[in-house]
Formats: sequence, C-alpha cells, structure tokens
Amino acid sequence: MSKLSDSLKEVRKLVDEELDKLLHPLANPEKRVIEAMRYASIGGGKALRPFLLIQTAQLFDISPMQSIRVATALEMVHCYSLIHDDLPAMDDDDLRRGKPSCHKQFDEATAILAGDGLLTRAFEVLASDKTWVDPVVRCELISLLGNAAGMHGMVAGQMLDLMSEGDLELSLTDIVRLQSLKTGRLLVFACEAGSVLGGASFEERQALKNYAADLGLAFQITDDILDIEGSVEKMGKNLRKDVKAGKKTYVSVVGVEAAKKKAKELITHAIETLQPFGEKADLLRDLALFILTRDH
Repeated sequence: MSKLSDSLKEVRKLVDEELDKLLHPLANPEKRVIEAMRYASIGGGKALRPFLLIQTAQLFDISPMQSIRVATALEMVHCYSLIHDDLPAMDDDDLRRGKPSCHKQFDEATAILAGDGLLTRAFEVLASDKTWVDPVVRCELISLLGNAAGMHGMVAGQMLDLMSEGDLELSLTDIVRLQSLKTGRLLVFACEAGSVLGGASFEERQALKNYAADLGLAFQITDDILDIEGSVEKMGKNLRKDVKAGKKTYVSVVGVEAAKKKAKELITHAIETLQPFGEKADLLRDLALFILTRDH
C-alpha cells in the first residue's frame, strides 16, 4: 500500500498547490473570507475525490497536470460541504481534520460565506478555458457536478440526514439512498469526470460509475463503523455523535458485524468492475482495499 500512500500524498500536494493559486490571498477588506476558504481547503484530508478523478483520467492517458484543475474544483465543492456540515444548524461539530471547524476558527457568518465562496469558485474554475480547451467537455463537467452537488445529489442527502435525527422512519433502502446521495455522488462524479476527460466509451464510463457507487457506500459504512469504534486522534473529528443524535445509519439498523460484511461485499464488487482496465487500475483497486481496512 506504500505506492497508494505516496500517490495520495502527491495528489494532496498538487491540489494544495493549485488551491494556493486559485484562492490567492488578497490585502483588501474582504480578505477574511478568502483566509477562511484557504483554511478549510488547503493541507487537510486525504484528497480522496481528486485522487479518484486523476486516477480515472490516467486510465485514458490524461496526465495529472491536465486534470488537476478539475480535481481541485471538485475538492472545493467537497470542502464547502464540510464547512456547512459542521455548522451549528447542521451537525454542529467543533472539530474537522484535527483542527477547529471553520466556524470555530473564524465565526459562523464567515464560515457560511467561505462555503459559498468555495462552491461558486469551483464552477468558475470549471468554466475557464484554462481548465480544458473543449467547451463541450467543460459544459458537461459543470452539468454533472451541479447535479451531483445539488438538490438531486449531495444537498438532498444532507436534508435526509438531518431528517433522520428526528422521528422520520427510514428503511434500509432509504438509508442506502441517503448515503449514496450525501457521500456517494461526489465520488461518482470524480470517476465520471475522469471518464469525460478521457473520452471513455459508454461501457467504460458505466463500469467506473459502478465502481465509484460501490466505493461510496462502502466508504460511508466504514465511516459509520469508525464513528463507533474509531478514535478522535486518528479520525480528526468528534465521534459517536450519530448515536447521540439518534441518527439512522446502515450500522444502527443492521449492526456492526453485518455492516462490515456488506462493506466487504461492496469492495469485492467494486474491484471486479475494474477488470476491463487491467493493470492500469491497480491503484484504484488498492484504494478500494484501503477503504475497507482504514482506521481514519
């Protein structure tokens, strides 16, 4: 797994360098919101979504430097979602990636604006001809990301997640849908975007979407398991909040052992879907195994 670890670190470095350029600090009065945007996005997390996008694009011989701006736009959207997710009106969390959440480091209003800034900057980046020369490809990426992040994707999943804290009765099917929307949609976009950049066939694109969908659900199940069994030090965020809030999760419905079995089945299937890509997809296979065994 050392190659995977090194590759993840390299993508994190590339994304941070690009974020530094795209979120250039200013000296004007509104610089505070840019400082908050940089605080919440640079130097934190595994950059899992950019890694997926870059690795998928490489299956079709698109170099990391060709796909880095798309990957960074995706990371901006992900970081916006984390800022808003931590707000008092949402999950009300004071810790993110081992440091104070954006609204604790700055203030609630600045955090909201920082999230808004990252979201809108992401689409500005995707629309630029510096990102990709073909405007048809850029338009498709914008449409796909808007769908994945919006009311039919991540926003819908977050709404269902908030509703699950109350009296809303969710079946296992409902919970799978919730998690596929909240966590899975940006992961699916990552693989779909890499496919779009690479000019993949319909069959190739579908295989990678299936891989990402399985990966996303497995990721969320393992995250819910780690919320019970993990440590704050390794996870970098407060744990056991779902249990305290009474949230319905895959784990709370079927139990830890059954959830672990389901995650293993999902990862096995995800790896099988990569067969058409041969050795080129080895790092994607390694990532799937990492998600199954991770402790943070």
